Amino acid sequence: MRATLKNLSKLRWPWLLLGASALFMELCALYFQHVMHLEPCVMCIYERIPMITIFLTGLIGASAPKNIYVRLFAFSTWIVSAIWGLLLSIEHTNYQFHPSPFATCDFFPNFPTWAPLHQWVPWLFNPTGDCSDIVWQFLGYSMPQWLIVSFSIYIAIFIVIAISAVLPNKK
Repeated sequence: MRATLKNLSKLRWPWLLLGASALFMELCALYFQHVMHLEPCVMCIYERIPMITIFLTGLIGASAPKNIYVRLFAFSTWIVSAIWGLLLSIEHTNYQFHPSPFATCDFFPNFPTWAPLHQWVPWLFNPTGDCSDIVWQFLGYSMPQWLIVSFSIYIAIFIVIAISAVLPNKK
């Protein structure tokens, strides 16, 4: 079992599975936005970026899974994106469940001037909703709460794979 986990990151299909899971999450977000007409807020847009980065991480890892430098780069972007997404989701959940006139999210995204994503790809990155609104729930949890679960799963899987990758082989 440990040997299987140790070699998992050297195979192409686990990286593709990681990317496919993040792509599925992103497609769900677009379904909610464009089919169900649920307006994304600024935090929703910010949460999309780590999810897209995890998708790209899966593609990068799958491109050369046997190359140690590619794997290290993919591992590092995976964990940074998952933690970043988790922190954003927690902040978004706080806006929803502890609304305050003194702690609100922005009305417009704060992208760098050299990358105004909301202008380049408005169908994906233009926010139109309010962060404190709960517009959808499943099993009693709002979207950012489900993102907390999702990013936590990404972190847990990373920890298992990373620890097994650095453990010495059993003799």
